[in-house]
Amino acid sequence: MTVSTLIDVEGERRRAARALLARPLLAAGTEQFRLVRKHAADLAAWFTQETGWRLVVDTQTARLFKTPARLRDHTRPALAPKTRVPFTRRRYVLLCLALAVLERSDAQITLGRLAEGVLTGAADPALADAGIEFRLERREERSDLVAAVRVLLELGALRRVAGDEEAFLAAPGSADGVPGKSVRTETDVLYDVERRVLAELLATQRGPSTVGESGFERRLAALTAEPAPDTDELRLRALRHRLTRRLLDDPVVYYAELSEEERAYMVSQRHAIARRINELTGLVAELRAEGVAMVDPDDELTDVRMPKQGTEGHVTLLIAAHLATAGRPQSAFELTRLVRRLAIEHRAYWRKSATEPAAAADLVAQALARLEALDLIDYVGDERETVTPKAAIARYALAAPTIRKGRPQ
Repeated sequence: MTVSTLIDVEGERRRAARALLARPLLAAGTEQFRLVRKHAADLAAWFTQETGWRLVVDTQTARLFKTPARLRDHTRPALAPKTRVPFTRRRYVLLCLALAVLERSDAQITLGRLAEGVLTGAADPALADAGIEFRLERREERSDLVAAVRVLLELGALRRVAGDEEAFLAAPGSADGVPGKSVRTETDVLYDVERRVLAELLATQRGPSTVGESGFERRLAALTAEPAPDTDELRLRALRHRLTRRLLDDPVVYYAELSEEERAYMVSQRHAIARRINELTGLVAELRAEGVAMVDPDDELTDVRMPKQGTEGHVTLLIAAHLATAGRPQSAFELTRLVRRLAIEHRAYWRKSATEPAAAADLVAQALARLEALDLIDYVGDERETVTPKAAIARYALAAPTIRKGRPQ
């Protein structure tokens, strides 16, 4: 094998690994899927050894069964494909009900028939007791169902054959909240149901029906629980898996947030772990006294960019710089007042509505959500009214300008 051939192979394997990290479920028909299938053996061995994640590849799908290192991270919700609005509690419920309908459906299904099945499932008294209501009477409810369907389209679990969901959104509610009554529109949407993709969606250590625990957090922990290591070798392997998962998934891994055992392992093995991640993915380690971050020079392996273009992006960057420079907790009221001043200062560059009285609070909320997702801030107290900057935000601090004197003539 020549040097150029070796470089090509490594480049292909790197692109395949990055594709899986960005989208753990790939369907056949794309260049990314072709590369993953070509390098499946090497990729499966690496992910098994370094992360404990299974990679299953066949002629139709490539599925990396990722288990998150942190189960309580709420900063990465499902997003509506068109609007990028985070999923609400009801949308998650509708997504699960739609999957239950599709599991029992024929090879093809219409949106109207899917909606009827979801309505029947939503009539379960347990959902009403939990505060979830769905009658398909309002446009908002139809929008929630369409958002769930479009996520399934994005995942490849459904393939649109004819029609468009916009007609369903525009149609008046016709079911009157009665399960089983027709909700089909004159212009319905027809889908192929991709059963192979459906079968690969769930990434758990056991089937949900086998979990007897009550309460969301306890059930989630039971679904993702892995066997406890009973030897020193297995214990060290489990540590490597947890830390590598966090470096691949999380924006920053802070030493202060690790257990004593994890911190000791990370300090001693961080160079080796970072090197192995770099060799496979091209991510570059940023090692600091406070922790480790794997940075993507190509700015592709992230769902939250910083900085970002537009008014919201500029506001986020300015708030980050303010928090980093101040170095102390700030209340939402203080930050809102800051953004009102900045809106006047930057009115020539920001959108016109940013100077309206109510705009500042919304801009602050969006900025803080982005900074929290990037693990650059934390909230003080349960009320979430005050934020404190975390160590990694220091990269956005503004230093005082240095004025250099010119050479004497």
